[in-house]
Amino acid sequence: MIPVKGLNGQKIAVLGLGRSGLAAARALRAGGAEAVCWDDNPAAREAAEAEGFDCADLTRAVAFEAVAALIVSPGIPHLYPEPNPVMAAALVAGVPVDNDIGLFFRSFATAEWDNFDVTPRVVAVTGSNGKSTTAALIHHILQSVGRPTQLAGNIGRGVLDLEPGADGDVVVLELSSYQTDLARALTPDIAVFTNLSPDHLDRHGGLAGYIAAKQRIFANQAADATAIAGIDDADAARIADTLAEVIRISGNDNAAADIRSSGTLLIEGGETLHDLSAARTLPGAHNHQNAAAAFAACRAAGIAGDVIGQAIDSFPGLAHRQELVAECGGVRYVNDSKATNADATERALGCYAPIYWVAGGRAKEGGIAPLKPYFPRIRHAFLIGESATSFGDTLGDAVPHTSCGTLDKAVSAAHAMATSEHLDGATLLLSPAAASWDQFDSFEQRGDRFRSQVLQLTSGAECGEVRP
Repeated sequence: MIPVKGLNGQKIAVLGLGRSGLAAARALRAGGAEAVCWDDNPAAREAAEAEGFDCADLTRAVAFEAVAALIVSPGIPHLYPEPNPVMAAALVAGVPVDNDIGLFFRSFATAEWDNFDVTPRVVAVTGSNGKSTTAALIHHILQSVGRPTQLAGNIGRGVLDLEPGADGDVVVLELSSYQTDLARALTPDIAVFTNLSPDHLDRHGGLAGYIAAKQRIFANQAADATAIAGIDDADAARIADTLAEVIRISGNDNAAADIRSSGTLLIEGGETLHDLSAARTLPGAHNHQNAAAAFAACRAAGIAGDVIGQAIDSFPGLAHRQELVAECGGVRYVNDSKATNADATERALGCYAPIYWVAGGRAKEGGIAPLKPYFPRIRHAFLIGESATSFGDTLGDAVPHTSCGTLDKAVSAAHAMATSEHLDGATLLLSPAAASWDQFDSFEQRGDRFRSQVLQLTSGAECGEVRP
């Protein structure tokens, strides 16, 4: 745990008692502050009270008397689409609002660091897509070379649940726009921005607010810090252009990039840094950009380039992000349940052909119309959930498709067709281009269900080799 500094003896309200909120309450207490907690969920309040925390209804008119600050969990809106009542009350009372990310950055450094040979560093990664893979890849590379490292934020642990920085430690944070938006302190030593596509616009009051939230990852960096930005989309490229010093990265052989991929080669200037052909868990241009970002970040952290390349090749990948579940009978089974919008699915469709595509759920704005250039790669689409009809209308006569209703029926039908047709390079791909909430609690639950069914379908002797 990282005790929160600078709030000793003060009364601090904590709103939201999930993973990050409860960790924040513990860290505040460890730093000598009095944490007063609230969550609309009675079970969450009971869990906090079981740890000895005082829970008080922060919606009451007198709730913010003698309160020095309000710490808010990431999922709670402060302005859009409408402010949470507790947030609104805090702002009216003049109580400053922060989150666990802000507390982390003001508390991570300690006097002990003066005695370290190598000062701990923080790598922060954000972007619309690819931030989880990039953060996990950076963490994997650091682990592979024996560098002390911790992974937290939007992936892994709550940031205040980390251990205090050790000699040479590198903390890798994946940060969503919800987390960057409110953090009063945000000063990473190495900041990575992968890309930008419209998302969470209701939360940020439109595209401009969303861009501003993401761009904050660079706003308060020290003069000697490292900024890394993707330039494969126009909005991200414009953000890169606002920075005085920046390492530009590309997965599309963009000549303006400092580090780019050309085919499977990572190139810097005229020099080949690494051949990504052996990195089987990082297919496609978008993953090559992630690899470029990780290469730049780890080199900035002091890791040699040849060692970075070897570690990239051994990266196991992340669950639900183009996760290779099995190879059986000439068919690859890929779990890309994290692809909850068309932009994310576009990246997967560009990696495989022919594709037996399992798609659908609760559609995002725009549906799958942006995917029309990839329709020729799809052998057959198997549609599920609320969006089955609208997705089918968009596919029209261009792509043969079947409305299956449930994921189980879609996977069974896709498996039967794929194994009967014996097409070279065939991939059965779950990449829904839609949220999971119509049929599942989360994209993780949806992906787990897919994985379980695939392993059942491919477990027979007739499949030959099965490689999870």
